[in-house]
Amino acid sequence: MAINSIQFQKGLSMSEFIAHYGREDQCEAAFIQARWSNGFCCPRCQARTASQFRRGGLLTWQCSHCPHQTSLISGTMMEHSRLPFTKWFLAIYLITQSKTNIAALTLRRQLGISWRAAWLLKHKIMEAMRQREATKPLQGDVRIDDAYLGGELTGGRAGRGSDNKVPFVVALEVRNGKPMRVRFDPVKNFSFAALKPWASIALAPDCTVTSDGLLGFEVVERLGFAHRVVIAPKGKAGTEIEPFRWLNVVLGNLKTALSGTHHAFNFRKYAGRYLAESQYRFNRRFDLAAMVPRLAVALMYATPCSGKKLMVRTEIET
Repeated sequence: MAINSIQFQKGLSMSEFIAHYGREDQCEAAFIQARWSNGFCCPRCQARTASQFRRGGLLTWQCSHCPHQTSLISGTMMEHSRLPFTKWFLAIYLITQSKTNIAALTLRRQLGISWRAAWLLKHKIMEAMRQREATKPLQGDVRIDDAYLGGELTGGRAGRGSDNKVPFVVALEVRNGKPMRVRFDPVKNFSFAALKPWASIALAPDCTVTSDGLLGFEVVERLGFAHRVVIAPKGKAGTEIEPFRWLNVVLGNLKTALSGTHHAFNFRKYAGRYLAESQYRFNRRFDLAAMVPRLAVALMYATPCSGKKLMVRTEIET
């Protein structure tokens, strides 16, 4: 049996991580590089020169052209954080280097912080992942299917109408018969009205879409996409036919990772963020080591979210 080069890649070992990000000054320098790789740029006037000083231990710049002052983390997803940069980088490492997910409770133990701080830290990182992935459509040969996250609540409605079930579209970009990129997008339902904004965001104009004939997926034809319908046999055999085999493997791995790590979370509120975390890792799985600095860049460029805003449901608006 041939060795899977992606699964057996070297990645970033713990000793290598500590060598690069083990000290606060190293992490600070890495975040500076992530935010201003070509040198300081004033957020207000875009001037390139500034004086530096520390306020409360945090490196701050004052623009030489205008009086605007900005710290390293102001205007970023890390805004208002009091955690050391080493904690942030360790969280990034633990989240990106695992094939499965990591719970906030585990982060709490690994980082030595409170559960609330760990929850906020994880959700800020997942939100940065979600924002980074939101506007990246799939191209070429795309296979799509409908799926649900969550189970039935005791005493609640049964079946697909369960209050705890979140519908989402799983879409896989396939190249030369191999899975390349994926999208997991929560939707309100699988009607034409709900799927129209999803298709406009998730699919590149020149892609060819393959679906299993779900009525709502006919919206892709109405929007001008090439659409192939393959009616799959019922049961296990339907998951193993060529157009949907990799799609079902990716979906199965997603659900196994989520159920194995997060025994319970509010699917209605946070499904989009948890799905985006898995999507982000899958789409960058070809270079595990590079995921650490890349996610640092995502944190620097993401729109800030307060703790209150992080508790708001995330989904494609329809």
